[in-house]
Amino acid sequence: MKIQRSLVFLVITVLFSSLLQAQHTHEDGVKHTHYSAYDSIVAHKLIFPSSTPDRVIANLTTDAAHSLAVNWRTDQQVSNGVLEIALATDGPEFLLRDVRKVNATSQKIENQNRREPLVKATYHSAVVNNLQPNTTYVYRVGNGGKDNAYWSEWFQYKTANVGEEKPFSFIYFGDAQNNVKSLWSRVIRNSYRQFPQVDFMLHAGDLINDRDANLEWGEWFYAGSFIHATVPSMMTPGNHEYRNGVLSSLWRPQFTLPENGPIESLKETCFAIDYQGMKIISLDSEGFDESKEARDAQVQWLDSVLKSNIKKWTVITTHYPVYSTAKGRDNKELREAIKPLIDKYGVDLVLQGHDHTYARGFPKNEGKGLTVVEDAGTIYAVSVSGPKMYESKDQEWMVRRGEYTQLFQIITVSKDTIKYGAYTPIGTLYDAFEITKKNGKKTLINKVPDTPIRLKKDLEKGK
Repeated sequence: MKIQRSLVFLVITVLFSSLLQAQHTHEDGVKHTHYSAYDSIVAHKLIFPSSTPDRVIANLTTDAAHSLAVNWRTDQQVSNGVLEIALATDGPEFLLRDVRKVNATSQKIENQNRREPLVKATYHSAVVNNLQPNTTYVYRVGNGGKDNAYWSEWFQYKTANVGEEKPFSFIYFGDAQNNVKSLWSRVIRNSYRQFPQVDFMLHAGDLINDRDANLEWGEWFYAGSFIHATVPSMMTPGNHEYRNGVLSSLWRPQFTLPENGPIESLKETCFAIDYQGMKIISLDSEGFDESKEARDAQVQWLDSVLKSNIKKWTVITTHYPVYSTAKGRDNKELREAIKPLIDKYGVDLVLQGHDHTYARGFPKNEGKGLTVVEDAGTIYAVSVSGPKMYESKDQEWMVRRGEYTQLFQIITVSKDTIKYGAYTPIGTLYDAFEITKKNGKKTLINKVPDTPIRLKKDLEKGK
């Protein structure tokens, strides 16, 4: 009897399997997936959403010690989003306690890149307030239902400290832009592997190459994966987030950034954040380049922000470099507009992208190459994290330069010191310096390692 029952079960299984196969086989005999409508589209899983959240990202708020901003995406079958958050515990007992629910702001978006099919999605944004500083939380996002299949995993997230006593660190990336999944992923992943306690990440524009390409944005989120959800980000737009003066239609739906900029058109692109003892300012340099209104508004706003600044440390990030590094490039109008304010108010660091090379220095360098520099003024850095590379031009303001090198920078800020290190994806230290500031006196200490300078002409020769 057991053998007969086994044979019957086997026959039923085979018949059922054949039926399923028939349902997914067209008359031409070719088998198709459940996503048959998208079979011909490369990497369609990166492009199209589902009812389960994807592209989950945390962004810095203006009060990172007490609040958290999270964005994610679903298909349009999900019309409402919910974030659940609780104090992290050693085990899953947080589920037995008070789990706070926050309703998201949700909007249906349709966009079609010129090289891609129409994508319909719902973008969700939730801001959680009244959090405790220096505290670890767990959160997840979803549709609010009981089925775990329509929720993200639980992410762990730590809020910032208050005050200026405790140090913090952040990672600064130049342009990712091209081949993001293939070649940028190792940069962001190794930056996190090397510095897992980092407090936030800063992207200096050109996150992708084509402003509203869902495949490229999908690659960017894929490359960062859970890092985007656990380490908050801030980003300034580059020229590739724009086209013909128009910002990507996906910028504001997929990020929640401060709205304290000067005018409506610069909302979430030009803004300021106070983070412990540092004020960090994003300038929209493409907006500056494309619009006189945006240009004048940013200059006036920057003056007022710097004038009222009470933080010890000040950092500006903008995509176009004040001092260009690539051959044949010069953003003279930007430099003439904002450098007088940078000098007047003693900005400490300016972090930039765009030129697809590396350089770091200060205008007073004048080729002296000193290790210890009193009153060095503002330090300027241009970096690139993606694989698109240009050649640079050696200039007197540069202390360290490099070509054809993917880099990320770890910057640690304490009460009296900023420490900066530029690393390659395999962990090689390429550049380093410290700034100390005590009793109104600022000192630069150059700590350039013995690592050979990397230039294209040498790399082509195999040096």
